[in-house]
Amino acid sequence: MARDGRHGFSDAQVGFLLIVPGIAIFVAVILYPFISAIMMSFTDRTLLSPSYESVGFDNYIRIFTDPYFLKTVWTTIVFVVFSTLIPFTLGMIWAIILNQGFRGSEFLRGVTLVNWIIPGTAIGFLWSWIFNSQYGILNGLLSSLGLIDNNISFLGQTSTALICVIIARSWQMLPWYMAFLLGGLQSVPMDRIEAARIDGANNLQVFRHIVIPGMKQIFFLVLILGAIGNLQHFDIPWTMTQGGPARATTTLSLEVYRTAFQNWKLGQAATVGTVWAILLAAFSFVYLKQVKESE
Repeated sequence: MARDGRHGFSDAQVGFLLIVPGIAIFVAVILYPFISAIMMSFTDRTLLSPSYESVGFDNYIRIFTDPYFLKTVWTTIVFVVFSTLIPFTLGMIWAIILNQGFRGSEFLRGVTLVNWIIPGTAIGFLWSWIFNSQYGILNGLLSSLGLIDNNISFLGQTSTALICVIIARSWQMLPWYMAFLLGGLQSVPMDRIEAARIDGANNLQVFRHIVIPGMKQIFFLVLILGAIGNLQHFDIPWTMTQGGPARATTTLSLEVYRTAFQNWKLGQAATVGTVWAILLAAFSFVYLKQVKESE
């Protein structure tokens, strides 16, 4: 109930006062840095000099005519697509297995979630050791099986480095997909599945005509969230390869870091970051639209 101004605040005033701290934090932590970065993208600012000048759209023209940047965009797309689809597919298979409710399934579920809580840097070091060309466990295993005569430099070759990074990221993300998809599986009405089996449907038909339609919203939202996470992922590619060899594993997140803090070109880094933010905003828009429609 609204009150007279002499005795207290109205409901609208109280509501405004409650959201002021949140708005202030949003402006200080997100909005102001974002606007500042966009404005910086139109300058030649560097870490080597405190002075800078406006250069208009020169930074944008430079990056979009740079073949290395176009290669970085393509690498980012490949990384996002496969680092999303591979753990999604494996997570779905594992979720179906765990959903059977056999003895020990809860223990396996807990074990699967362990690597989700491991920091990305640690996972990067772990897989770097596995793929190491000198003492890596994978080379040792292949040698013991007689499949190779000389060790393979998995992280030192442009043809295999990105694949290794995708495998490491997929291993990290599999529990995340499994958890969401398992929850979705458990929400599918069992009476519809039992009715389909009574009608003679096999497992593949049940999955195609009952499970997939019942989990369509979950599939879409999980895929969008996974793509957003992979689009801004930094830890594992940087730890394993630092974007090499020959920029074979350089994604947009690594490109922003290298341009700003290795090449010291803040203006160009802000330009790359702006393009990166636009891509993230596009995925976020699709996600929010889907959430709104599902409600």
